[in-house]
Amino acid sequence: MNAQAPIGQLHQDQMRVTNIPYSSTNMVIFSGVPLAKNSYKTNSGKYYVTIKADPDAIPVQPALGQHWSVKGHRSIEEMETGDFVMQQHTYESPEHIECSLPETGEQLIRFIARESDFKGIGESKARARWELLGKNFHSTVRKDTPESRERLRSVLSEDSINSLFEGYAKYKNLAYCNWMTDHKIPASIQQRLLKHHGEESIEAIKQNPYVLIGFGMSFEQVDLVVAICDLKLEITDCNSKRLSAALETAIRKEIEKGHTYTTQASLRPHLTKLLQDKELVAEAFKAGHDKAQYILNPYTGTYHPTAQLLMENVVAKRLKALASQNNLYDEYANFAYMSAVDELPYELTKKQVEAVTTCLDNTVSCITGGAGTGKTTVLRTALRAYHQMGFEIHAVALSGRAAMRLHESIGFITSTIAKLLREEPIEPTSDQQKHLLIIDESSMIDLPTMYRLVNHIHPSVRIIFTGDPDQLPPIGCGKVLADIVLSKAIANTMLDIVKRQEGSTGIPEYSKLINQGIVPEKLSTGAIHFHETTKSDIAQVCCDLYQQSPENSRVMAPTKALVADINKLTQEAVNPNGNRLEFEMHDERFFQNLRLNDAILFTQNHYDKGIQNGSLGTLTSVKSSGESYGEVTLDTGDKLEVTQSVLDCMELGYAITLHNAQGSQLPRIIIALKKAKSLTERGCILQLPEPRLKFISLVVWMI
Repeated sequence: MNAQAPIGQLHQDQMRVTNIPYSSTNMVIFSGVPLAKNSYKTNSGKYYVTIKADPDAIPVQPALGQHWSVKGHRSIEEMETGDFVMQQHTYESPEHIECSLPETGEQLIRFIARESDFKGIGESKARARWELLGKNFHSTVRKDTPESRERLRSVLSEDSINSLFEGYAKYKNLAYCNWMTDHKIPASIQQRLLKHHGEESIEAIKQNPYVLIGFGMSFEQVDLVVAICDLKLEITDCNSKRLSAALETAIRKEIEKGHTYTTQASLRPHLTKLLQDKELVAEAFKAGHDKAQYILNPYTGTYHPTAQLLMENVVAKRLKALASQNNLYDEYANFAYMSAVDELPYELTKKQVEAVTTCLDNTVSCITGGAGTGKTTVLRTALRAYHQMGFEIHAVALSGRAAMRLHESIGFITSTIAKLLREEPIEPTSDQQKHLLIIDESSMIDLPTMYRLVNHIHPSVRIIFTGDPDQLPPIGCGKVLADIVLSKAIANTMLDIVKRQEGSTGIPEYSKLINQGIVPEKLSTGAIHFHETTKSDIAQVCCDLYQQSPENSRVMAPTKALVADINKLTQEAVNPNGNRLEFEMHDERFFQNLRLNDAILFTQNHYDKGIQNGSLGTLTSVKSSGESYGEVTLDTGDKLEVTQSVLDCMELGYAITLHNAQGSQLPRIIIALKKAKSLTERGCILQLPEPRLKFISLVVWMI
């Protein structure tokens, strides 16, 4: 029997956590027994409390033994257990929730012994510590001081003392976390704020609530916090802190579009939407020009975010210094070039010869051009010459798939940029040691990534950029390759003659026309098939086309919503009866709507596991064993166990977004075209053909 509290009536409970049956990035469920001081009498005298909440809406992740206070609407369900009737009080997304450490005695001893944050401290050590300190425990371990350590040494080893302070550090901020949770500040924001401001976090918020924007909250969310939580700052006032925050938010919105600077004309619509008052907009432009977040150029009237301006200067100075070192093509380089060319089974074109020699003649250079123009041939030849000259080759790409394809193309060891940045910096250990860095698919490299690369390599390291400036630009700010080519300050060879693919697919030629803004004479031609459909049928048409050759196909779409629709339809069409991925947590069974043999997309970076946002694979096992719920075979051929952290970032991958597709190699792609930001602002979808691509099906909703 279920009973729901009347609308408007709030109840409260206090409990000690005894069970955590479910925990994910979207929902956490934990239960416990009521504390004696808040005992609620039922017919049987027994009940337990269950809380269901968003992990971002609670101050700390639940752990066995914690004490929680909860207030909100509750439902009551009576559960028969033998001769007893147990009541379950369930609070879903409660109004108020607060966590605290057990204060004294047996409960605190058991909590420390059970909680994994206090490594190496079992019940006997926890009890000895309590007998030594008693009620002075919290005041003793709140701060790691020589005096506190000296008191603990009589009962604990140095390792146990370190563990005690490290474990307690997580909980000493509970008072601040509870306050911030009560003020509707998400847990993820709390942790960033505490890491930066520590015990001064609440004071920092009270001094300027809009400091929260710098830690991930939106301007509108902070306005709501100010209004709801009475932080004594009227949001209708011309408060300079609020107006400065609005201007900073508007600048960030432009940066999110990929810009590294902006103008008043571009910022005005954002400010008008945020402030909804013309006079306030005018005041905002006057507020905070001297703030560290951005710089106003008085001559051009442009706003430059300080971080982006710093990164631009560092990258520009490095590339300028490298570009000044040219005329390096000597007899030694010529000998290496001739050796590399002799290994080729065909002759290079005049333009390809120019590209190779340009790479050897300059410390920094570019090889650019569209699909099928021979960039790989040029790069492979140049790298063989550099290898002959004794250079150590470091070849990188943004995605794992692109790095794997680069390795297959050039024959040298390759890696992702992320992996390179985790390794030791590239520096010569002697005067004779020479290094060359190749950045493939560099049209996708944004300014922050290039800044990190520049700081990771010695100034003597040579650089070769390869890519297509007309390809999809970076997700982040700054179009590094496009700006390099536009500047003409760095040696660049543009390969513009399309080498027709085997079987004359016509795809490179078609793509080149689209990139030039020219509509091909025939929308369906060669291996390109154009399908016109209605808005409501676009997902179904993509699904039907996928079924024609499931083993070779992938669907690409401009929006996540359309991707989700296509994935749902395609799974039901090609894999309706596959065993679902099921798993057990704390004696309860759960399942995901992922099935054996489903195509899988990963949406987070787990570099230690060999996956990143955009990695693809196939679910090849749904057999649970311990903490493993199954296995995915990645498109690199590697096997990956499905643990809880991996499961949280797994989605269906029959259809993927355009940027997740970058670096893929597929014989057949189905492209859903509809009006979307990714098409109007980030380039044409037809900029994706790769060497193995043989067929394109364009499914177009005609407006």
